[in-house]
Amino acid sequence: MAGYILKRILYMIPTLLAISIVAFTIINLPPGDYVDRLVIEAKNRGESMTPEAIDGLRQLYGLNKPIVEQYVSWMSGIVLRGDFGISYKWNLPVWTLLGERLGLTVALSVATLLFIWTVAIPIGVLSAVRQYSVWDYVFTFISFVGLAIPNFLLALGLMYISFKYFGQSVGSLLSPEYLDAPWSFAKVLDMLSHLWVPMTVLGAAGTAELVRTLRANLLDEIKKPYVATARTKGMPEVWMLIKYPLRHALNPFVSSQNEIFVNLVSGGTIVSVVLGLQTIGPLLLDAFRSQDMFLAGSSILILGALAVIGTMLSDIMLAWLDPRIRFN
Repeated sequence: MAGYILKRILYMIPTLLAISIVAFTIINLPPGDYVDRLVIEAKNRGESMTPEAIDGLRQLYGLNKPIVEQYVSWMSGIVLRGDFGISYKWNLPVWTLLGERLGLTVALSVATLLFIWTVAIPIGVLSAVRQYSVWDYVFTFISFVGLAIPNFLLALGLMYISFKYFGQSVGSLLSPEYLDAPWSFAKVLDMLSHLWVPMTVLGAAGTAELVRTLRANLLDEIKKPYVATARTKGMPEVWMLIKYPLRHALNPFVSSQNEIFVNLVSGGTIVSVVLGLQTIGPLLLDAFRSQDMFLAGSSILILGALAVIGTMLSDIMLAWLDPRIRFN
């Protein structure tokens, strides 16, 4: 198992390198750069910038260098010094901007994943063992609704409920009085009280999908001969269900967690913008709009690293659940 984990960790290095190259290349594909945007903004204000001033800004930001040299400088700073560069727009170190939001991004993603597991596993098991019952039809209907409703629409509905019936401030993971306050136990409790809305929104589609997956897998397993053999030997139904068919049915369930986690990390930008969350997603969108190269590239790299780590953890869980995978 240790060798398997080490191999998965080593695979992360070329993967992250490829992510950084693709991200940096795509960011630089559109015509113009941050200085061109400053020139346009100056013209919109009725001002003008001399060619000397424009060249000076490009030299200041390092935009006069070839793209390859810019990439090497950026990556060497990250690898050797942990320096992600300076944000053009904010004039602050990129890590200062991202570090404030990274913890909330990870907390929201992990909480949503735990929410999906907590809801999907019991419902999927109940739907399978009570096939064609009232509960099975109810949960099937709810699953289809969860897959059909767009996340942003569900977010708006839950924001209204949160404000109307619970009196919570909406549009953030924190109440206004805690936004700039140092972290404390009270601030953590306030964040947890606001976490249920984005957690439900981001987890709705994933929960609905995994309920259907687990139900189908478990229905296949409980019809196999080894289940009938366990019953004839007098094994209690609940213990037999947990020990044998549920464990086998969880293999595809666990293997799909990497995709779920990737979607949570990278696909929550629209939800974060609608809810006004202090995660990396809205900052990345703003960086693209302003052509803030280092901020955008570092955001994509960090989100990619989180996705790769989530995939690795999913593979480790699957290898622990099914030892045969370690030898493939």
